[in-house]
Amino acid sequence: MNFTTFLFYAFATILVLASLRVITARNPVHAALFLVLAFFQAAGIWMLLKAEFLSIVLVLVYVGAVMVLFLFVVMMIDIDLDKLRAGFWNYLPVASIVGGVIVLEMAAVIWRAFPSNGGAVVPEAANTIGQTKALGLLIYTEYILAFEIAAVVLLVAIVAAVALTLRKRKDTKHFDPADAVRVKRNDRLKIVKMDATVHAPVAPVETKEAP
Repeated sequence: MNFTTFLFYAFATILVLASLRVITARNPVHAALFLVLAFFQAAGIWMLLKAEFLSIVLVLVYVGAVMVLFLFVVMMIDIDLDKLRAGFWNYLPVASIVGGVIVLEMAAVIWRAFPSNGGAVVPEAANTIGQTKALGLLIYTEYILAFEIAAVVLLVAIVAAVALTLRKRKDTKHFDPADAVRVKRNDRLKIVKMDATVHAPVAPVETKEAP
């Protein structure tokens, strides 16, 4: 066993354990942190397979953006853990069946993905799998239309998310940034002239002597 094979088994073992802890951890913050660990191990496996672009994208997009946002949301809102755990074991049979079907489908895909020539990989394909240059050439030449459609779909999703957050609700205070930008000094400050007030003299307090 060489060092690369040892790293693969180490990354794979930690990935499986971290994935199990994601679904078994009682604290949502701990589950999110285990998911971050699982993403890092998957990125390490991609790097061992010489797919450096996929590895970097996995770390930057999922760990650097999605999971950080998820952690902020989990830590800022008040989550009722007892309500989340309620009925967990009731869904276990259905979850087991769905998980088994997914495992069988992935096994079938992986089994059919192996080449029929004794497991040998074509050298030309092995030298270009996962490389940033080869992927960029494919995206901007052969798959340019699909890439532009995906970009438009993502743009529409961003605009829709912003529009949903800007909707007016009765239980929240609405703030219009345009009104704040157009505000002037005279709208915020008003100088009022008032006549000077004269304080009346205070009469001395008479004190009675004790008999």
